[in-house]
Amino acid sequence: MIDIQNVTFGYQRAVRIFEDFSLKLKPGCIYGLLGKNGTGKSTLLYLITGLLRAQQGKVTFDGNDVARRLPETLQEMFLIPEEVTLPNVNIRQYARMYGPFYPKFSSEQLDNYLKEFEVDPQAKLSDLSMGQRKKAYISFALATNTRFIFMDEPTNGLDIPSKSQFRKIVASTMTDERSIVISTHQVRDLDYLLDHLIIIDQKQLLLNRSVSDITERLCFDELRPNEMSEGGVLFSMPSMNGNSIISRNVNHRETSINLELFFNAMLEKTEMMQDILK
Repeated sequence: MIDIQNVTFGYQRAVRIFEDFSLKLKPGCIYGLLGKNGTGKSTLLYLITGLLRAQQGKVTFDGNDVARRLPETLQEMFLIPEEVTLPNVNIRQYARMYGPFYPKFSSEQLDNYLKEFEVDPQAKLSDLSMGQRKKAYISFALATNTRFIFMDEPTNGLDIPSKSQFRKIVASTMTDERSIVISTHQVRDLDYLLDHLIIIDQKQLLLNRSVSDITERLCFDELRPNEMSEGGVLFSMPSMNGNSIISRNVNHRETSINLELFFNAMLEKTEMMQDILK
């Protein structure tokens, strides 16, 4: 388990990105890390993986301080940054160089992921397009079989078919021991993939809830303009079919979460939404 304990951090001491921030990440989840641009999503991933050191508080993985960068910690974590720069080798050569750092790395899985992503394993990584390069790196990351994988805006640069492949492949790799944390502002790309949401804003944690908890308390519907009424509607946004709405789930209905709608509701009506989800 990863335990973020009362972390304070800022690139300049007078301007803090996080202040007394705490969070626990457990195994077996696909987390969505959501927040407006500039709220510190990428910074949080760097703190968790030990690439940045907290000014106060600490981050531990199975009790070990991640800032120590111990081999037993690093071999169970993998970070995919938003922008991937790779050497002038093909992905199989890359795997021979870096795969040995990860005891559970599987060349067979790597080849399977590359095939599903339609990436040529013989092509030089530096010659690939941004999208193809990112798919190759995601394939390598998943093949490491680390317990935690952190992805920073992984769908940037992917075309529509590739985004669908991404969701399918990530879902297929999940086990009870592995967790994947996906930081993104493109929430529509991740509908039906995430099973736990983390929302950060203004240096603080706004939400840390499973999707099942959220849909147990809230309903997400599409209504035509003539079907709208103020009664029961907690939050709404215009949509192609009229209005997307959130209401209380008083009748225990099963609806799919609308991530974009829910994210905006959390930002605009924070206290009300937090009270409902207690």
